[in-house]
This record gives sequence, structure tokens and C-alpha cells, in this order.
Amino acid sequence: MWLIFALGSSVFAALTSILAKVGIEGVNSTLATAVRTIVVVIMSWGMVFITNTQGGLVQISRKSWIFLILSGLATGASWLCYYRALQIGEASKVVPVDKLSVVLTLIMAFLFLHEQVSVKSVIGCILIGAGTLLMVI
Repeated sequence: MWLIFALGSSVFAALTSILAKVGIEGVNSTLATAVRTIVVVIMSWGMVFITNTQGGLVQISRKSWIFLILSGLATGASWLCYYRALQIGEASKVVPVDKLSVVLTLIMAFLFLHEQVSVKSVIGCILIGAGTLLMVI
């Protein structure tokens, strides 16, 4: 099931890039990010209420609050950088560089989460890095 959601994420991420590139034309990138964020907040809270999971809010631990807030700050910083890059660069070059996050995530998962790294993962990271470089040169 995770694969279906991951593929959905990929499709929606691609749509995000194309729709944002068109929508950001003539709009300050920070303002565009704020508008996008409002839509995401409304959609996310809508899903919380649709699935009736709002009661779980009080059960979130202090540690989870801290890391969710830090994750939110990282997401915000990522979106601000992404929208600015998309505004001044070509989507076909910005998006591949943005996807270097796959390589960085694998490295950080190894360093901080102590996840196992396989030969296949290392080869994949090298190929993603080389592919990104090839696409942006």
C-alpha cells in the first residue's frame, strides 16, 4: 500500500511543480508560498475532521511536538527555497536538483536513524546524483 501512496505523492509533486511554475509568474515567491501553505493547511485540517482524528491531538507527546514543529520549519524553508528557485529557474532544472533530497534523506537516515544502507541504495544514490548533474548541465 505504501507504494501506491508514494506513487501518488510523485504524481502530485510533479503537478505541484508545473502548476506552481505557471501560477508564480508575476507573484512574489514568498507570497506564493504563503498562499500555497494556506491551501495545504485547510486541506490537511479538512482531512483530520473528515477522518475524525482530531481527538488524537491531545495524545501527541512532547518529543513528537518538538520534532513535528522542526519538520514543519524545515518544510517551510524547503518550500520558500523551492518557490524562489522555481520562479527564477527552469522547472526542468529546479525539480531534479530538488529531488537530490532523496540522496540526502538516505544519508541522513543512515547517520541519524541508523537505517541500513545496501549496495543497491548506494548505487541508486550515485545514479540519482549523476542523473541530476546530467540534467542541469
